[in-house]
Amino acid sequence: MKFKRHTKLEHGLGQIDIAPLIDMVFQLLIFFMLTSSFVFQSGIKINLPRAVTSEVIQEENVIIIISSENVIYLNNRVINLKELEKALRIAAKKNAPLLIKADRRASLGRIVDVWDLCRDAGLDKINIATNQE
Repeated sequence: MKFKRHTKLEHGLGQIDIAPLIDMVFQLLIFFMLTSSFVFQSGIKINLPRAVTSEVIQEENVIIIISSENVIYLNNRVINLKELEKALRIAAKKNAPLLIKADRRASLGRIVDVWDLCRDAGLDKINIATNQE
């Protein structure tokens, strides 16, 4: 059996063209750069007050957020006080713990209003979120 010693690429190609490979690498790079810029944590920006005696809570909580503009959010949805009262009564029936995340610039009056609604609804486990120093 005879083997050819010097084989050439068929159809006269002397070398492999890598330009399409480079184009695909750049397209993948651009794709991943664009998709990674759209991945961000959704939520409401609040600055929690600092406390030395804060503890980490491991339970599932009903979360109420009060922004610096005194807007109330329940489960990342804007809610008014009447709707909040209804939702808190449902949470009280489930005996769910409550976590209030209030911005440090939020009105103390608004925080007390929400706290009173929680107590009127029958919630016993009410926590306020803080940052540890």
